[in-house]
Amino acid sequence: MSDPHRAMLRLAAAYAEKGDPTGWFEEFYAQAGGDIEKVYWADREASPKLLAWLARHPGDGSQSAVAVGCGLGDDAEAMAAAGYRVTAFDISDSAIAMCRARYPDSVVDYRIADLFALPENWPRAFDLVYECNTIQILVGELRLMALKAIVGLVATDGAVLVSCRSCDDGAQGDVLPIPLDRREIGGFVRAGMVEDEFAAYDDEQDPPVAHFFAVYRRPAVG
Repeated sequence: MSDPHRAMLRLAAAYAEKGDPTGWFEEFYAQAGGDIEKVYWADREASPKLLAWLARHPGDGSQSAVAVGCGLGDDAEAMAAAGYRVTAFDISDSAIAMCRARYPDSVVDYRIADLFALPENWPRAFDLVYECNTIQILVGELRLMALKAIVGLVATDGAVLVSCRSCDDGAQGDVLPIPLDRREIGGFVRAGMVEDEFAAYDDEQDPPVAHFFAVYRRPAVG
């Protein structure tokens, strides 16, 4: 475990003790002071799985998309480049400020928003929803609440793409990031979505980390 990861865990634990389990996100990004080098988890490029999906399913400028917990904006920019009208949000003011600084001429609509208190006009408003690593950095009942909020964004016949760390059933542990097992990610189906694609794979880290990449669609009927 790296020193930055340990520092993140201490910060998350301190906020949890105060009864504010999501408050640490803003402090973490604020501590970076706009320096991407201090955001240790930032890849500075879009997810390869997302890029591959977008190559097969480009937009034509009419489809709306949203990036959940967009971080530093790489995935949101990829969605926009693929032809989607993209809204990207994060609970952290400082993260959104970094997005706007990195991409000053972007067509992406970067917003400060809370997944648990979304704007009134967002439910079922997006043809494409991208969720990458948000649920895995939450604990307890917030995980199911987040899943349901993400599903709530998906328009009829729209899709949600889910990218996350994975583990065998029952092997999640309690150390952030907490991976999703097959039962937990199956919550998207229990919430009314239909599974279009599902892949379990190891990433290219050393040592490799197990991941899921799944696509769920809201049926046109029902």
